[in-house]
Amino acid sequence: MSELTEQVKAALADKSIPEKAAFFPRFFKSFPGGYGEGDKFLGVKVPEQRKVAKQVYQEISNQEISQLLQDEFHEVRLTSLFILVYRYQKLKSETEQKEVVDFYLSHLQYVNNWDLVDGSCHHILGHYFLDREKTLFYDLADSGQLWKQRVAMVSTYYWIKRDRFEDALALAEKLLHHPHDLIHKAVGWMLREIGNQDMDEEMAFLKKHYKKMPRTALRYAIEKFDPALRKQILAGEY
Repeated sequence: MSELTEQVKAALADKSIPEKAAFFPRFFKSFPGGYGEGDKFLGVKVPEQRKVAKQVYQEISNQEISQLLQDEFHEVRLTSLFILVYRYQKLKSETEQKEVVDFYLSHLQYVNNWDLVDGSCHHILGHYFLDREKTLFYDLADSGQLWKQRVAMVSTYYWIKRDRFEDALALAEKLLHHPHDLIHKAVGWMLREIGNQDMDEEMAFLKKHYKKMPRTALRYAIEKFDPALRKQILAGEY
């Protein structure tokens, strides 16, 4: 470990809250059989992690980010991803952006919980692939690996915000009957975001699928609907 990586870890440890360290393993399901099995927590709030990331993102090397991203502590990994996002967002050169994208993809195995996915993928992959061919995301969706599949779905958030719905809808359809509720939540969340941009697009998808789609995905998708319409849809009577 370099002096800088040790500095980052020490800064996070200094912000540790014992009550959070005790709560997070339950919240992120790190118990045996949970989706985050074996993960360890310092108990650091996200705003504090972002502060640490902003202090070092301009000077830290890829090798040092890699070391942090492989750390046993959840907050160290998340902070390293914030560092990567801040760095990426400052880049103007496509060559430099691609280097970050390639680095991110080569470390995807360490992006291994929903907050790690959600805090990074759409900022990096979503941005980079906005106007590029999107086979990568269909491959991730077909990978059979939970976090890669969530990366595929949540990366579409960047496109949705720019009224690009085609791939988001196709990936939602591909992942609609996934066995895990974390994918149901991601699908429902992205459908809701589509509705925020264009309600007709979301409604067309729901009309086709709402009777058979997982309940969690449906509830997320219609969360902000008028209560009467939401009740009607949940009753299968739309």
